[in-house]
Amino acid sequence: MRKVAIIGVGMTKFGELWDKSLRQLLVESGLEALEDASEKRTLRGKDIEAAYIGNMSAGLFNEQEHLAAMLADYTGMTEGNRPATKVEAACASGGVALYNAYLAVASGRYNIVAVCGLEKMTDLLSGSVTDALVSAADREYEAFYGVTFPSLYAMMARRHMHDYGTTLEQLALVAVKNHRNGYYNPKAQFRRLITVEDVYRSPVIADPLRLLHCSPVSDGAATIILADAKTAKKYTDRLVYILACAQASDTLGLYNRKDLTTMESVVSASKVAYETARLKPKDIDFVEAHDCFTIAEIMAYEDLGFCEKGRGGKMIEEGLTEIDGEIPFNPSGGLKAKGHPVGATGVAQAVEVVLQLREEAEQRQVKGAKIGMSHNIGGTGSTAVVTIYGRDV
Repeated sequence: MRKVAIIGVGMTKFGELWDKSLRQLLVESGLEALEDASEKRTLRGKDIEAAYIGNMSAGLFNEQEHLAAMLADYTGMTEGNRPATKVEAACASGGVALYNAYLAVASGRYNIVAVCGLEKMTDLLSGSVTDALVSAADREYEAFYGVTFPSLYAMMARRHMHDYGTTLEQLALVAVKNHRNGYYNPKAQFRRLITVEDVYRSPVIADPLRLLHCSPVSDGAATIILADAKTAKKYTDRLVYILACAQASDTLGLYNRKDLTTMESVVSASKVAYETARLKPKDIDFVEAHDCFTIAEIMAYEDLGFCEKGRGGKMIEEGLTEIDGEIPFNPSGGLKAKGHPVGATGVAQAVEVVLQLREEAEQRQVKGAKIGMSHNIGGTGSTAVVTIYGRDV
């Protein structure tokens, strides 16, 4: 397996982008990534040998399928008739696209590969958005009976509270922290500070989860460009390497889980990633985690091995995951504040990790960061991708 580097990153602002089309978002993030990669020599769309696009459901959200052809068409890849592939894995679509692109370069099949994550969700009314999203759960045995993703994660939260004493304040502190980080992210959807009291006063969505425990409906796109180490050095010296990338699966339905408070897919993927990179949790300097709901971040502390099962709530309470803490989580603001255009999220996490490792994250910079991690999940953890990155190899 060859060493794989990220040579360029690009990302649109996340939010309610009604004035931009799906196509415009794709092109904007792609052009930014090409420009970012062109430090020593110009990288053009025709130089990309293959591309993967992560998208959950443009067919439901925008009535547009065949996004891989759109990607090839509007990035100049059709000049060489290069292959482009759409990847769908619910909210982990971006992460799985990254996983496939990583394997394509590491195996030697291609030298330069683009990865785009894309979703435009705000063109629909809220009820239609909820229905589209719940297609990532078990439609026949969960959604048919009225289950939504807030209610599924509410069950996980309630069980975690019952088994381990996790508190409403600890859940709220995750939201407060991530909004504080997102305040310093110019591309975040929500750049405003909130308090624990604000979380308590927000409307109940699915008890115990309130509005400010939940990530928003968002539009946005993110793109990264991968290359083998030899090719990468021809374009830039600002290299960030993928030290490991692992994917795992769990049951589609939450009802089939052995433990509602553990995502076995995350446990498995992180174990493989640590072993591949020859690292341990203590070696990771920061994490971009999939905090679609605040309980998901607390579970990630545990499933990724940063604390024992049940102590996730204590980690946020003790400030260990703050940007200046022992193991910062979501310096970007996470899905909670940065936004969650579902297909784009896994790629946007990689963009943030790269900026952090290049020391280009400005006021949200994690000091001395050398090793970063991203954690991208689909559904209730039915799919998980865990990636470890480093500046030096």
